[in-house]
Amino acid sequence: MAIFGAASVTAAPSDAPSAALAGDGKGFIEKIPGSDVTFNLVAIPAGKFKMGSPDSEKGHKKDEAPQIEVQVDAFYMQTTSVTWDEYNLFLANYDRIAKSGKPRVPKDKWADAVTYPTPMYELEAGPKLDRMGRPGRFPAVIMSQFAARQYTKWLSKKTGRFYRLPTEAEWEYACRAGTTTAYSFGDDIGPDGKILGQYSWYVDNSNIKDGDPAYRRVGTLKPNPWGLYDMHGNIANWVIDAYDAKWYAKFAGKTSNWHDIINWPSKQYPRVFRGGSYELEAEDCRSAARHHSSKDMNIKDPQLPQSPHWLTEGFSLGIRVVAPLKEPPEAEKLRYWDVDDEYTANILGQRDRDMREVLPAPEKK
Repeated sequence: MAIFGAASVTAAPSDAPSAALAGDGKGFIEKIPGSDVTFNLVAIPAGKFKMGSPDSEKGHKKDEAPQIEVQVDAFYMQTTSVTWDEYNLFLANYDRIAKSGKPRVPKDKWADAVTYPTPMYELEAGPKLDRMGRPGRFPAVIMSQFAARQYTKWLSKKTGRFYRLPTEAEWEYACRAGTTTAYSFGDDIGPDGKILGQYSWYVDNSNIKDGDPAYRRVGTLKPNPWGLYDMHGNIANWVIDAYDAKWYAKFAGKTSNWHDIINWPSKQYPRVFRGGSYELEAEDCRSAARHHSSKDMNIKDPQLPQSPHWLTEGFSLGIRVVAPLKEPPEAEKLRYWDVDDEYTANILGQRDRDMREVLPAPEKK
């Protein structure tokens, strides 16, 4: 069984406004070339904030301490999670490659090559997602962090603008939107959680207790003060960092730059995802709440080796992309995009080589 498809992507010019707009409260609409699909981004201003939560916060957990001061650069962030309309354009490339045979990628274009997931294991995932809703504005879910990063690489090559996953610090900073309370709307979730329910699909208003849990279309509830929807619920979002319960302690007592505190992953598990979801209790939807992946999230995948692209238990986990003002060097872009752990590299490696080492790099004239 094929594990994946790899092919280079031709970059398209971007027609978005100047990055100088970021920080003025404006954003832009990105249209994915070759389609009618668009998504919105909002400008997140530069600033300083306290990451984590104090011991006095209701629901506080040890891995949210100590609070640390972080300086964040301005960037653009997608206002909602990536939808199936967007993600299906990425998935469709596997079928295109499968029908055309081995993609012929010259050696000098290897860095541009994107790995596309095979179709998901459908016996359980397909029917459940069909019931929950896949068309239109429903959020794309159950992808691994590797697949999420490959999506951002594909999106970057398609649009000509550098996209990636947010870091953990960037995500919490954007979620807080200048606030210091447990949620971006305050500390009080209201009687029976009615205030939280104005901003978040979570366990008490998602029908999970009635046996029909489901995410909802993105952007149907109130946004946070910076115009970001579903930060406290509906589905959670992958961030780039590996999970370490004691990571914050390394930066206590000083102000750190957001980039300097990234916990770059080197193992498949555990990795951080942020935000509430339709399955979580109110306290797990706070701005500072941290969640992480584990092997159990792909326990029902019957394939050997298991897919590096899908998570059979990840129905409440998806993506939200960011675009920094300052485009990093190519080597750093690849660090945000490409495989970074031995397990996934071993699965992808031989087939990747088989598919790419078809054409030599062109000779220089």
